[in-house]
Amino acid sequence: MKIIHLLTFCFAISGGLSLYAGDTPAEKAFVDKYKTAYEGKDTKTLESLLYKEGAHPMALEFYKMQVTEGAGGKIASIELVDLSPEEKKKVEGVQEGPGGQKTRMPLKPTKKLSVKIDSSDSSGSGSATSSMFVAEKDGKLVIPVPAAAK
Repeated sequence: MKIIHLLTFCFAISGGLSLYAGDTPAEKAFVDKYKTAYEGKDTKTLESLLYKEGAHPMALEFYKMQVTEGAGGKIASIELVDLSPEEKKKVEGVQEGPGGQKTRMPLKPTKKLSVKIDSSDSSGSGSATSSMFVAEKDGKLVIPVPAAAK
């Protein structure tokens, strides 16, 4: 019976390690950079992670706000996750953007950055999770900001 428990434990550990081993050095560096900048309230670095080329001006302002809002707080969890089939389809198409203008992603997202922030104060505690699409440009991971569709 103890052997079964030991084997179950070993399989669980090896499964967890194989999930972690799937992270590329670029993915790990991106997540670490985001977390360090966020927790350090380094808004300049957070904004540098945005891919701004051709960005819709209103979308760019929204994305800047999204990546810097709450900066200085403690991140409870952060990870890059694969896109679902529905998300892949959505990001390849044209979306309605700010002011009703049509937008599309300037780069093809391959992952999604999921960030969970826990907070507590005298009125209570809570958590919020946000996510942003992540794409690769010239070997570097970035958060693409929607651009006007052509």
